[in-house]
Amino acid sequence: MGTDYFMGIKGKDFVMVCSDTCASHSIISIKQDEDKIVPLDDHKVFCLSGEAGDRVNFSEYVIANVKLYELRNGTRLSTKSVAHYTRGELATALRKSPYHCNLMLAGYDEATGPSLFWMDYLATLNKINTGGTGYGSFFVLSMFDKMWHPNLTEAEALDMMLKGIDEVKQRLVVAPSKFVIKVVDKNGTRTVQNV
Repeated sequence: MGTDYFMGIKGKDFVMVCSDTCASHSIISIKQDEDKIVPLDDHKVFCLSGEAGDRVNFSEYVIANVKLYELRNGTRLSTKSVAHYTRGELATALRKSPYHCNLMLAGYDEATGPSLFWMDYLATLNKINTGGTGYGSFFVLSMFDKMWHPNLTEAEALDMMLKGIDEVKQRLVVAPSKFVIKVVDKNGTRTVQNV
């Protein structure tokens, strides 16, 4: 869990994700510009939290295998397929040498539209409308549940994210100082705002 923070919101035709940009080890802040929202392809991103080594190694491993599948088979995996593949790899690693990272997968597929999946280091997989990880999520998840509706617009989701960040900064003693907000939709992935 720790001081890492990320949140995600599935809207009508997009997924918005937010992550802190602080890389830390225990109580030491290492850097303030770490992008923990990692692109898998043009229409999918991972939000990752956990130990830096596990976070980077696991994401690079999954990304490489997803790209290898695309090259070998000539077809791109859907967001749901990537989520289940990722969950399988976490479950396999759990019995050998577990990756200590939690993650969210946000993506947009032409056939099914936007989707958001949450996974933890124990290989739990859930398809969600709003979700997150970290101490900051304790304050924000209930607020997102109250504000979320199926026809959520991008402006409404951005307002929710900013309110969530304000709540974390106000109430969490060890709150991260910087955040990045990104959107995944039919046009691909883009950074909406740095806070």
